[in-house]
Amino acid sequence: MTNTTQQDISLLNINLSNARSENESYEDYRARLKRNKDILKTYFTMGREAFREMFPNGVADAILDAQAQMVKEQVEEDNVEYVKQQ
Repeated sequence: MTNTTQQDISLLNINLSNARSENESYEDYRARLKRNKDILKTYFTMGREAFREMFPNGVADAILDAQAQMVKEQVEEDNVEYVKQQ
């Protein structure tokens, strides 16, 4: 049981606490709570094994990859707008 719980925690690898940390803005706190709710809903809906298949490196890596992709798309969009203005 302990080993399974440790695997689940390492799979999620995110802050699931409902408490707001000292250095966290209110907007970040609310966004984290919403994201946690969505992650846990997916986890309980799909099940542990399907969740592991969806996120083999953990949820934290998936979140970082998604943020990096969003930044990349925003930079590309800004470059296109800049070229159109010239």
